[in-house]
Amino acid sequence: LKFSGPARFATLIGVASASLMSPVPTAAAALGPQAEVCDSNGSAVLVQVEGFKARTGILRVQLYEANPKTFLEKKQYLQRVEVPVTRTGAMNVCVSVPRPGNYALYVRHDLNGSGKSDRSDGGGFSGNPSVSLTDLAFKRKPDLRKTQFSVGEQTRQIHVVLNYVQGL
Repeated sequence: LKFSGPARFATLIGVASASLMSPVPTAAAALGPQAEVCDSNGSAVLVQVEGFKARTGILRVQLYEANPKTFLEKKQYLQRVEVPVTRTGAMNVCVSVPRPGNYALYVRHDLNGSGKSDRSDGGGFSGNPSVSLTDLAFKRKPDLRKTQFSVGEQTRQIHVVLNYVQGL
């Protein structure tokens, strides 16, 4: 496509003004209802999730206080963010924290979007501790010292790699 004369000038002006108005993408956008907190570098966790087995279903991120009595206990999470799985790439999910402190994360990929845990689902924790099939069978929690992290007044980035049950 070639433009000459006034059409070329108008095209160049349009391209230049569009590039000035739109921000330069530096990283994938934060996802979830609390994304604005991460976008403004507020007190939050930006959880980068990778390792998806399939690009279907729902991704759930749960934030817990770094407390062995409440970590992974039913309805003891502080925040829960659910977002549909994106078609490609890592997912950056923003979770605000109630105050600066020590926290831990559990991430679950509900592969079929059923809302129930089943063998096709994947999961991971902050700190990416290794979890065996035996640990899952006996509902053993990962070591909280390996999963906890601190959040201050600014957004903290955490990387989580999903794991899925293999074989069986």
